[in-house]
Order: sequence, then structure tokens, then C-alpha cells
Amino acid sequence: MMEIFDIYLLEALVNGILLGGVLALLALGLNLIFGVIDVTWICYAELVMIGMYGMYYLFSVYGLPYWVAAPICILLVAALGAALHFLVIEPLLGAPPINQLLATGGVLFVLQSFATVAFGIDFRNLGIRLPVLALGEMHFSYARLLAFVAALIGMVAVYLFMTRTYTGTAIRAIAQDRQIMALMGVDTKKIYLVTSALGGGLAGLAACLLVLQYDVHPFVGLSFGPITFLICVLGGLGNFVGGFVAAFLFAEIISLGGLFSDLEWGYVLAFAFFIVMMFIRPAGLLAKRS
Repeated sequence: MMEIFDIYLLEALVNGILLGGVLALLALGLNLIFGVIDVTWICYAELVMIGMYGMYYLFSVYGLPYWVAAPICILLVAALGAALHFLVIEPLLGAPPINQLLATGGVLFVLQSFATVAFGIDFRNLGIRLPVLALGEMHFSYARLLAFVAALIGMVAVYLFMTRTYTGTAIRAIAQDRQIMALMGVDTKKIYLVTSALGGGLAGLAACLLVLQYDVHPFVGLSFGPITFLICVLGGLGNFVGGFVAAFLFAEIISLGGLFSDLEWGYVLAFAFFIVMMFIRPAGLLAKRS
């Protein structure tokens, strides 16, 4: 009995790691935008939802192969992220933070309402049935394995862009000190726009991965939007390493909670862990103590 229990425990731990990769990808996009522009996109998960609809229509309706539809979807959501910045965020850059939060919250409801009117409330899926990988008595979803690998590749690509290119270096510099970079002649408006497009592209990549695991409907963002925001807060808004650590902590708590009870209790435990940590480390897991 103990041997079987250990196998199930190991399976839950590995599934937690696989889930953590996708959550870390979502947190990376949101943290990137906050770290550079200092604005939290409450509507970030709704960009993912639009991307999932894009994948559904490109693949299921227009018949494009998945590997062709995915880059198109990423580019479309990147363009949506840039448009959101240009139309909503840029006019409010000098406004109080509460105004920015209310504006992005308004975009959240606009996108949900648009999806409801345009696509209806039916649950849709790509119809792709990936096999299950069996290792002894342990079973792992190929969809989650694929999502984990693709998320890692996406995060490495972002790291290389941020460290090996001039634009990426400018993004990191602005995240550290906006005022000085503006005085040095860096076009901050252009960098902000590129950052928003990059954040949107990450949301598009997440959409291409999540659409293999979730049905698409106008409120699918509620399945992962709140937990992504909590991960960013727990890791320290704008702190990439903290968000990465927090994503895997949350994923393991959710996965282990699902092992000992059910998945809903896993989320309850994750939220309870977040509340406790906010008393202990209110500025984030990796924040420096004053």
C-alpha cells in the first residue's frame, strides 16, 4: 500500500512541475509588463482567452495545421497587446494606479462581453486527443508535457532576447530606472509598446498551449487569471525570479491538494497559502527585508 501511495505522490509532484511551467509562462508575461511599464493588466487572462478562440478558428474552422495556426495566433495576440497599450494604457501612464487598474478591469469586461456576443457561450475544443504517457503505474498527459516543454522554450527565448539584443537591454534598463533612461535619449514610448507586444505574444503562446487542455468559452480566463495574478503578487510584482518560484510553489500545492482530496481543494490550499504568505512576506517571496 505504501509503495502505491509513493507512486501516486511522485506522479502528483511531477504533474505539479508540469503545471508550474505553464503558470510561470503566464506570470512572466504579466511581470514583464508591470516591471517595465509599472501597470498591472487585470485583463491579461482575457488576452489568453482571445488567443484560444483564435486557435480554435484557425485550426478547427479554417483547417490550418496546428504548427501553422500557433505562430499566427501568437502574432495576433501580440498585436492585440500593442493595441491595448496604445489605446488604453499610454493615455493613462501619468494617471493614479487605481485609474489604470479600473481601465484594464474595464477592458476585461469588454473582452468577455465581446467574446460572448461574437462566439456565444458554448464550450468548444480543438478535438485533438493526445495520448497519455505511462511510466509504470504513473500516467502523464502529453498535452501537459508539450505545454511544459514549449513554455520552457518560450521563457528561454525571452531570456535570450532580453540579454542578447539592444531592445531587450533597453527594456531591462528601463525596468531598473525609467527616469535616467529617458534622460539618456531612450525612446521610452517605443520600448513600452514593444514590451506590451512581447507580453501579448507570451499570452498568445500560453493560449496555444492551454487550448490543448481547456475548452474555449468567454470565461475561460477565470480558470487561470486570478491564480496568475496571485503568483505575480506572491513573487513580487515585476520580480521575474520570484514569479518563477511562486508559480512552481502554487502548482505543487494545487497538485498535492488534488492528490489528497480533489482539485478544488488544491486551489483552496493555494489561496490559503497566499494569504498566510502576505502576512509573512507582504512585498513578495524574494523581496529584500528593510
